Amino acid sequence: MKKNNVGTIFFIKLLISIVITLIILIIIKASSDFKNTFYKHIYSNNISFIKLKEVYNKYIGDFDIFDKVVKTETVFNEELIYDSSEVYLDGVKLSVSSNYLVPINESGIVVFIGEKENYGNTVIIQRIDGIDEWYGNVENVNVKLYDYVSEGELLGEANDNLYLVYKKDGNVLNYEEYLK
Repeated sequence: MKKNNVGTIFFIKLLISIVITLIILIIIKASSDFKNTFYKHIYSNNISFIKLKEVYNKYIGDFDIFDKVVKTETVFNEELIYDSSEVYLDGVKLSVSSNYLVPINESGIVVFIGEKENYGNTVIIQRIDGIDEWYGNVENVNVKLYDYVSEGELLGEANDNLYLVYKKDGNVLNYEEYLK
C-alpha cells in the first residue's frame, strides 16, 4: 500500500471515530436515561479495552496501525522469579529479593495505578485475554496509566514481597492457573 493510501485510511478512521464520539455526546445530552446508563457503565464498571478493540477491529479495521511503522528493540525481557509463594487475600504473596525488578507476565493495557488496601501501591493491567492482573507492593513504577505493555517488560520494583491477584468480570480467579 502506498504512503498516501495509509494516510488517507488513517484520516478516514479518525473522522469515523470523531463522528461516533459526537453522536454519543449528542445522545447523552438529549436523553437522561441514556446518560445514566452510559455513566453507569463507564464510571461504575471496569471498561474492557479488549472488547472495545475487538468492536473497532470488526467494524472499522486494524487498530494497531502504528505497529507496522514503529520498530523497537526490547531491552528488559525477564520472567517472574520468586523464592516461595503463599495464599494472600484474593491472590498470592510471592517472596522476592530486595529491589526486585518486576517483569510483566502478559501483554495488556495499564488500567490502574495507585494504592489498594492490603496491597500497597498497585498496578492493574488488563491483559489481552481480558483478565485483570494486579501487581501489589510495587514501587518506582515504570509505566503510566493506559500504556500498552508487553510481556517481559519492566513494571517496577518490589521489596521482599510481591502480591498478585487475577480477576475477570469482577470475579477472583485461581492464581495457580496464571502464575508462570
